[in-house]
Amino acid sequence: MSSMRRVMISVIGVGIAALAGVFCFLSWDQADHVASVVSALVSVAALGVSIWTLTAGSGEPVKVSNTGAATATGPGSRANSGFVASAGSPGNISVEGTGDAGADQGGSANTGFDGS
Repeated sequence: MSSMRRVMISVIGVGIAALAGVFCFLSWDQADHVASVVSALVSVAALGVSIWTLTAGSGEPVKVSNTGAATATGPGSRANSGFVASAGSPGNISVEGTGDAGADQGGSANTGFDGS
C-alpha cells in the first residue's frame, strides 16, 4: 500500500472518529443539522475529485521500445508490438523501435500506437 493511500485512510479514519465524538455531545436536532452540512460538503468534495480524476493525466509518460514481433492469424485476431490505448489513456506516449506485426486471414496488426 502506498504512503499516500495510508495517509488518506488515516485522515478519513480520524474524520469519522471526530464526527462520532461530536455527535455524542449534540442533541438529535443539532446532530441532524451537522450531518446535513457534512454530507453536503463531502458530496461537493467527491464531485470535485471525480472531475479532477477524469481530466488529469497519469502524470507519468508511457514509453514502449524495442519490442519483438507479433503475428495474428484468423478472423478477429490481433497482433500488437506497440501500444494500444483507450480514450482515457495517458497523454505522453512514446513508441519507438517496435518489432514487426503481421496479420493474416482477417486479423489486425499494430506496430506503433493504436488509440482507437
